[in-house]
Amino acid sequence: MTVANGHTSRRGLIGAINERHHRAVLGLYMVIVLGHWAEHLVQAFQIWGLGWARPQARGVLGMPFPWLVSSEWLHYGYAIVMLIGLFALRPGFVGRARTWWTIALVIQFWHHVEHLLLLLQVQMGFLLPGTTVPTSLAQLVVPRVELHLFYNSIVFLPMLIAMYLHLRPNDGELRQMTCSCTHESRRRLTLAPSAG
Repeated sequence: MTVANGHTSRRGLIGAINERHHRAVLGLYMVIVLGHWAEHLVQAFQIWGLGWARPQARGVLGMPFPWLVSSEWLHYGYAIVMLIGLFALRPGFVGRARTWWTIALVIQFWHHVEHLLLLLQVQMGFLLPGTTVPTSLAQLVVPRVELHLFYNSIVFLPMLIAMYLHLRPNDGELRQMTCSCTHESRRRLTLAPSAG
């Protein structure tokens, strides 16, 4: 790390992601998150709005590619991408936004553990006692479609709050920010010494 103009600067890929490329990488990450969330919303609509049986409710991509819905590797891959994204983008957040981003990270970590358990059951050929299909711990109580819609919602909500606060920092948070998410002119005005 280097210190310049009172700000700590990180080097390497994580530094670039959380400083000069933070806004762009955060935007790309949100496209991935919203695309996946939309899949769950479409699947829920297919079940509750259109009255489709659960095996036929496969979301948008699952209609032309039905194997996607049953691929635990795909679901685990998405869970790990979400976790890595939350972890990698976290250093760019400060103050209140960082608190909310961390909440999303903790919830996604648990969601990742649930997907890892599902993947291990498929790969190792074992099931939890009393189940007939790969089942996560929370899925013992809540059906899978509803559970994943819930997980994606409770991860997305704190992310949304974090991004709102990140793009509208108070003066103290703005002074701590080193990323590309706020307008440079606003940063210069806030950091300029006051006349008087």
